[in-house]
Amino acid sequence: MLRLILQIFAWLRGGSLNLLLIAALILLVWGILSPVGTVIWWLGQSAETLGFKKNSPEILPPNDSSPEARKSSPSNCYIIFLPGVGDFSGDELTPGEAFFLKHLVESHPQCVAVGDIFPYSASNKSLGGQRWLAPFWRFAAQAKSGPIGADIFIKIRNLWRFAISLDYRYGLAYNQGIAHAIIERMSAKSPISANPQKPLQVILIGTSGGAQVALGATPYLKEWLKAEITVISVGGVFSGENGFAEADRVFHLRGTRDSIEDIGGIVFPTRWYWFATSPFNQARLQGRYAEAVSGPQKHDGDEGYFGEDRASNGEKYVDITLDKINQLPVWSDGASD
Repeated sequence: MLRLILQIFAWLRGGSLNLLLIAALILLVWGILSPVGTVIWWLGQSAETLGFKKNSPEILPPNDSSPEARKSSPSNCYIIFLPGVGDFSGDELTPGEAFFLKHLVESHPQCVAVGDIFPYSASNKSLGGQRWLAPFWRFAAQAKSGPIGADIFIKIRNLWRFAISLDYRYGLAYNQGIAHAIIERMSAKSPISANPQKPLQVILIGTSGGAQVALGATPYLKEWLKAEITVISVGGVFSGENGFAEADRVFHLRGTRDSIEDIGGIVFPTRWYWFATSPFNQARLQGRYAEAVSGPQKHDGDEGYFGEDRASNGEKYVDITLDKINQLPVWSDGASD
């Protein structure tokens, strides 16, 4: 046994290729086991909680709620922010993301901002909330220096959850969990009125993989809230299947230096224009989907959509993104009435 251990250590000293092979094997096993957490969460929920029955989730008020209860719930517009795969936790946004969300609400005070959703956990549990692996994830979130920063493990881990949202086997459970977490945090920020005087507006803003998770949750939010759903993708990577049939509007913004954003339109056949029957193309042909260039942003980092560096015109990249989103017609079509 000792000889075998010594041979393994000698092999590990053989070079970085061996280490990369081990890392690849670990990540492969990790990916295979990644749906386990979603399945465990799913088994712990009741039929009513998951929306299998016609009743709305228990966190929603009854339809016969009193006028006093409705008056205590004045908000009819909710902005839900879902961060990208590089984020550690929903309630630990980057400075640029926090700046963006704060100033967006200041521009639209009729809306309530919900920024504490972690879209890479069906139970909305941040990586720091995982009992055994929390120290490792916190180390990875802080170790961004070197040729390959340790935060790449966070991105890989979250990419597996992004894949679960797309998966036809596990996506049903995962996306319902995210939708339930969104409603729960909406209600915590401002109680949701069962009989609002104006139509309820839910604006989902997702960046990177968060855009796909937003689309995955859209069918359930539409069913449970009976709301007008707008999805805004900020450099998002998404398929052309989930959410497009239920969303009232979908806007996709892309930076001119964002090469990651192109992946969605390449690898997902449902995004190809000749796949005319896909939900994406149906929404596009019906005028419910639109895309535009947001500016000179990269996918992420200091020059990304929420970066605080300055572009050649002297404006911060996050301000460019903020200005572009403020120009979208969603704010003039009911949400600000």
